[in-house]
Amino acid sequence: MTVQEALASTALDLRETRLLLAHATGFSEAAVLAFPERDLPPEAAARFADFAERRRGGEPVAYILGRQEFYGLPLAVNPAVLIPRPETELLVDLALERDFSTALDLGTGSGAIALAIKKHRPSARVVAVEASVAALQVAKRNGTALGMEVEWRHGRWFAPLEGERFHLIVSNPPYVAAGDPHLAALRYEPAAALVSGADGLDAIRDIVAAARAHLADGGWLLLEHGIGQDGAVRDLLRRAGLEYVRTWPDLAGIPRVSGAKR
Repeated sequence: MTVQEALASTALDLRETRLLLAHATGFSEAAVLAFPERDLPPEAAARFADFAERRRGGEPVAYILGRQEFYGLPLAVNPAVLIPRPETELLVDLALERDFSTALDLGTGSGAIALAIKKHRPSARVVAVEASVAALQVAKRNGTALGMEVEWRHGRWFAPLEGERFHLIVSNPPYVAAGDPHLAALRYEPAAALVSGADGLDAIRDIVAAARAHLADGGWLLLEHGIGQDGAVRDLLRRAGLEYVRTWPDLAGIPRVSGAKR
């Protein structure tokens, strides 16, 4: 089988097919495009066939490749962690617009948000909390691979942070309602990182209720949430006694992040 024949052998998106073929062969994507007549070694052809079958079954490309880029950082990912999405980069943008020397990322998963913040604020103390031991191992490996010092803590939300306060708290918590039909398309990703009660707001309620005790004076809390949840999240922030409550849209114009200041 040649490269060209392999590319034509699947019913997958061409960009995804190139990525899978490059991963299976060890060729660069540029080489895949530049040398379509190249013969594939049998073992590479078998790996590619396996990758293509997994993708046709619905497994995300990021899990097959074992990596995903986020905010310019190459991150290792596996089914223990949610795949970082481009829309979450808004949360990092908003975080970096603020003045802080200490930052906390709740529910860090792969470590994407904490590491992106640390990359652009290397002098800041960044702490990241994760309830899943398996996910925390992924985050730690990403931190080591990138050579970034983040304080990794195991626990649920603020549990491992008694008495600590931060100038900035960020989180992309679970916010999908139980029974949401979109969950079927997300079946390969960890349900605990997606689902949060009947209305999807249980995790946000828990975070907002405890956040004020962990915010320094003038500190900001920034939360990613789902479509249509912005009004409810702003109401929770106000009732928690926080000020300057507002919501920011993503590039598609969808209200994506809400936040407030102590």
